[in-house]
Amino acid sequence: MSDVGAAALRLSKVGKIYDGRRALRDVSASFEPGRIAAVLGPNGAGKSTLLGILSTLTAPSAGEVRWGGEPLGRGSPLRARIGYVGHEPGVYGDLTATENLTLFASLYGLGDPAGRAAALLGRVGLSDAAADAPARTFSRGMLQRLALARALVHDPALLLFDEPAAALDPAGADWLATELAAERTAGRVVVLVTHDLTAAAVADQVVILRRGRVVFDETRAGGFGAEAVRATYEAKTRGETRGETRGETRGEPGV
Repeated sequence: MSDVGAAALRLSKVGKIYDGRRALRDVSASFEPGRIAAVLGPNGAGKSTLLGILSTLTAPSAGEVRWGGEPLGRGSPLRARIGYVGHEPGVYGDLTATENLTLFASLYGLGDPAGRAAALLGRVGLSDAAADAPARTFSRGMLQRLALARALVHDPALLLFDEPAAALDPAGADWLATELAAERTAGRVVVLVTHDLTAAAVADQVVILRRGRVVFDETRAGGFGAEAVRATYEAKTRGETRGETRGETRGEPGV
């Protein structure tokens, strides 16, 4: 397996068709290490489909995804270098935070699972969580922190986020922005798919999808900032559902 720690993730003319309906059309983009990329777009634009392809859970109908010069797909050993935080936290509700992280660290074959769990709980601010409290008793914000720790347990080179700021309070959103910046500094490829333009403000790269196509892809040193993200989004999606520019819509059925 190639060392992809400092390699870009590249999509070339990626397309996806579901039951005769085209969800993505000729999508080409490059996601670089040490950069936060935000993928935006109205409902039905293809964001969830793109995230599924990047995570290898969905196979493209056309085109290819390469990471470090190697194809990235369902059978690729590179999958072991991906960390994913989705709508669901992906943890076991009847286990404590420590038990969850120790289990995942063991599954990845890490040498000191308990030590890794303790370090990550400190990293995400859960060291003071009740030691015997099952994860199902956690607040949404606590679960989001635990989900990030679970995604980081194996030190991935690629981090994928699906609506990472959903249900977070302002303090939680600030924490998330800090964590995303830390992952950028660590040199990971960071891609977040979101409707929340405020959450996207930390991004260095903004990719906007509309009706399955890339209508905007730009990188700005030092990040876009909230005003620039909003202005660009509204300009590129004018005529689509306006409620999404406020982060009101969370689901994206089908695509």
